[in-house]
Amino acid sequence: MGPALAEQRIHFVASRVTLAEAARDRMIAEHGQSPIEAADVIVALGGDGLILSTLHATQGLGIPVYGMNRGTVGFLMNTFAEERLPERLVAAEEAVINPLRMRATRKDGEVVEALAINEVSMLRAGPQAAKLRILVDGRERLAELVADGVLLSTPAGSTAYNYSAHGPILPIGSGVLALTPMAAFRPRRWRGALLPKAAKVTFEVMEPDKRPVSAVADSTEVREAVKIEVESSDIAHRILFDPGHGLEERLIREQFV
Repeated sequence: MGPALAEQRIHFVASRVTLAEAARDRMIAEHGQSPIEAADVIVALGGDGLILSTLHATQGLGIPVYGMNRGTVGFLMNTFAEERLPERLVAAEEAVINPLRMRATRKDGEVVEALAINEVSMLRAGPQAAKLRILVDGRERLAELVADGVLLSTPAGSTAYNYSAHGPILPIGSGVLALTPMAAFRPRRWRGALLPKAAKVTFEVMEPDKRPVSAVADSTEVREAVKIEVESSDIAHRILFDPGHGLEERLIREQFV
């Protein structure tokens, strides 16, 4: 629950579309615009892409983010309404999610680190399928996966790319990650795995010259990756939802549509 009604300091952000920017300007005119470093809450007007980028950009501030849908995708967003915003913020329920930390080594030896709130995905970057070796906590679990790719998803991201690849929807407090292949050719019957949240997963790219792979952590792409290490981080992202419409409820509801 947020600060008392009269004490709220709000910082508004919007995606770069006219509908969202116009709403932001009207709400700033009504509620003011607190400097982000002094804000109690960030109100993000847009779609899921905006709330993900806002969480990444403000992760060191520890400020909760309350999204309102002014975009095309809004699984992490609340219903848009300009009325009674302070009351909604006070009543909002908080969900805390931990992003994945990716450490990708490129063919030239460069190491790139990035965080992923939704998933880290390994995607073929050429005409031939990717060929990957998968280790969990240093132990080989799959000697060879031939596929268009594979991804490791958090519960918060399990309804996104993971779900479109026929991966499972994960309850927010389940303490597990979903490892899901994309168009697997070999092993043909492998449908993925559920792993403990504490697991460290390593993907080794086999035949990288012939079968190049890109590693993607949310919107950060690393081309010509040859080794990708992924594990949960201790960073806590705070997202606010209207009562009765929290992330747990959304994840359950999504399985019955």
